[in-house]
Amino acid sequence: MAEAEAPMPLYPKALGPFTRPVDTSTAEAQAYMDQGFQMMYAFAHEEAPRAFREAQQRDSTCALCFWAEAWALGPYLNARMRAENAPLAHAAIQQAMARTDGQTDAVERALIEAMAHRYEPVHEQDQRARLDTAYADAMAEVYAAYPADLDVGPLYAEALMLLEPRRGNWDLDKPEVQRIHEVLEALLVQDLHHPGACHLYIHATESTTQPEKAEACAEYLGDAIPGASHINHMPSHTFNRVGRWAEAVRANIQAWHSDQKAAVGEGFAIYPSHNLHMLLFAASMGGEGAVAIQAGKDYGKLIEGGVFYQVLALVRFGRFDEVLELDDPPKSPLFRGLWDFGQGYAHLRAGHREKARKALERVERAARTLPPQEGFRGHSPAQLLGVVGGILKGELLRTEGRVAAAITAFEQSVALEDSLQYDEPEPLNFSARDWLGAALLEAGRPAEAEAVYREALRDHPRNGWSLFGLEQALRAQDRGKEAEAVHLELETAWAHADTWIRASRF
Repeated sequence: MAEAEAPMPLYPKALGPFTRPVDTSTAEAQAYMDQGFQMMYAFAHEEAPRAFREAQQRDSTCALCFWAEAWALGPYLNARMRAENAPLAHAAIQQAMARTDGQTDAVERALIEAMAHRYEPVHEQDQRARLDTAYADAMAEVYAAYPADLDVGPLYAEALMLLEPRRGNWDLDKPEVQRIHEVLEALLVQDLHHPGACHLYIHATESTTQPEKAEACAEYLGDAIPGASHINHMPSHTFNRVGRWAEAVRANIQAWHSDQKAAVGEGFAIYPSHNLHMLLFAASMGGEGAVAIQAGKDYGKLIEGGVFYQVLALVRFGRFDEVLELDDPPKSPLFRGLWDFGQGYAHLRAGHREKARKALERVERAARTLPPQEGFRGHSPAQLLGVVGGILKGELLRTEGRVAAAITAFEQSVALEDSLQYDEPEPLNFSARDWLGAALLEAGRPAEAEAVYREALRDHPRNGWSLFGLEQALRAQDRGKEAEAVHLELETAWAHADTWIRASRF
């Protein structure tokens, strides 16, 4: 709490042009409100309440300054309501209510009255759905009264989004999803450059069958709040889904730079490990090996046991000697299982077949025995270690000349991969289909390999590994014209790659 009460400076180098004029005659109060709004639109929920409290200190009569604190202390897409925040949020909105009178701006008064539905003095988790629904219903009335207000819309859309499951795919035929899209799209017609609306629209479309709907937002959003790392990063949620890998890499490098700028007061560090995870994923898909491997190293510095991502990046890019040089395995059983996969794969490529078998035994044992709650980002050990274990098993079988059995192992990995819930980024920076397709080509079954690679490209559009495999499969069927078209697509997709490949996996 001491940190929350510490004075907060203004960060002009980190902020963008967004402003929300509020009912105050104090310039500093307005400046802190603008900073707080930008922090909220960037999901900097740890820092935003401090900005709003600074605004209150500059103008104790500013009703919306207290409303804003209550807003910032509430739940949002990436976090539930914290029990310790409930009494603070309730007190803040009561302070806002006490400052409304006949002179209060009508929109501000409506926002304050709606927010009052969201909180009770004591947090009870089983009441959260009721309160969130009451708040969303109240915001529906505010939006109906003020549909042209560019901040009312995002607040209403966010309230609706909090009533939907955070994980998994969103169905475009679901009326609730359609309503969220209608609200945000109406706002974006008015102002495509609104950071809150764009941020939410990317989240509202990324897990649907039409993520490309947010491409225009993604092209703008990254610079909307220059020092907010999560805003820098957000375009990659869309770029990954549509296969614009180099741009996703660039977005996350910018985000990682903002995370570092926070140390000198020029940025806001928001989910730095997530930015590195996304950087590693996008760079892996785009063939930028040096970037992916460095992101894995940096991830390991932030997350205990996170060195496993460095291992997975090294495996993806065939740097097996570097895998075997690592000697500090993670303590987490799941992360250790992913480490063991990488070690086993590297030993196999180095000709140490028995060591690879021993590593596979450890991976398979962990997949069988680790409880689901010891998973990663909602993915169970059985799923994640099952995918990588199947890849290692398949490669062991393949090197023994048992290609048909290897194909079966790879197919099992693909089935487990397909069972993973939607996540952005995905937990593994490669697809088992790239191993399955390569084995099918080796078995002289290019038509089946083609189908596998086309499915891989539906999952991860324009990724060079699967495009390369698809070209091989088409050439093996004497379909040279189609293969040439894929080759041209590969050259474009691989324009930023630093890696030369001869197959869809090393």
